[in-house]
Amino acid sequence: MKNKATFAYQVKQEIASETEFSVERRIALLSAYIRINGVLSFNNKKECLRLRSENSKVARYIYSELKKLNNNWVINLDFNKKNSIIVSYVISVESGTNELLNSLKIDYFEGKIPKEIAYNDETISGYIAGAFLASGSVNTPETTNYHLEVSVNNENYARWLSKLIVKYSKLELTPKLIKRRDKHVIYFKRSDQISNFLVLIGAPESCIQFENARVKRDFINSNNRLINFDEANMKKASVIGKRQAKEIKYIDEVLGIHNLHNPKKELLCYLRMENKELSLVELANMLSDEMGTTITKSNVNHLFRSLHDLYERLQGVNKR
Repeated sequence: MKNKATFAYQVKQEIASETEFSVERRIALLSAYIRINGVLSFNNKKECLRLRSENSKVARYIYSELKKLNNNWVINLDFNKKNSIIVSYVISVESGTNELLNSLKIDYFEGKIPKEIAYNDETISGYIAGAFLASGSVNTPETTNYHLEVSVNNENYARWLSKLIVKYSKLELTPKLIKRRDKHVIYFKRSDQISNFLVLIGAPESCIQFENARVKRDFINSNNRLINFDEANMKKASVIGKRQAKEIKYIDEVLGIHNLHNPKKELLCYLRMENKELSLVELANMLSDEMGTTITKSNVNHLFRSLHDLYERLQGVNKR
């Protein structure tokens, strides 16, 4: 049996815990669950339906809902064991199989989803919830690899299921469809789409857990990005500052800073040579304090461009 701590397991537990849904929604849920999960076989020349789940709560929920439909049907709930460990739960419908399939509008040879079963937001929600209980999975919100999917055997049915998800009017959902080996998979990769899907299938607590984990991780990632950005800016400022100090030193040796005849530019040269690591904003603040007037980052940048042009002219003259 799968680890009960898995997020997908918890989502299914939450869906199977809800008892206040309407009869129409529960019928839609059963229809999808049995359409995807059900296997028909013959036992003593009688048709029998088998449903299998690794989630005990889901198995008991489906069993209970089937009994509510008709208590006269022979329905059993059993389990398979391996090395004394329960590996799956099996629901067997031993009698009334055809009546059950007809009441839920299930046709294993037909890909379409009956309008009598899923016809409004409530029944669409129930149908998709049943599909997820039958074959859905979702990655833990602790991972950055967002992924939620429902897999089915029939391509036409997969397309109808995908269209049904889009029909849900309360939330915007855009599922994608791929083939993986012998399965047709409806899936979502975007975190906001996964959150919407969890609300759609009636798992609001799981949605909150998913969003909290995502927000926390995004905050940490954003904070790390800001730290990295600041560190990169500091390194960039240091490299530029050392280059500017080197150019100013050359200007001083060839021409003399005092011969620039621009008090603001002269003071900036001295400040830069003494403070190679400072950013333009920090230099602008220091220059403003020294000059007794407001000098902007843009103004400082303009002065450095002017000094750089002078440096290049002086180098050109000396190379002749």
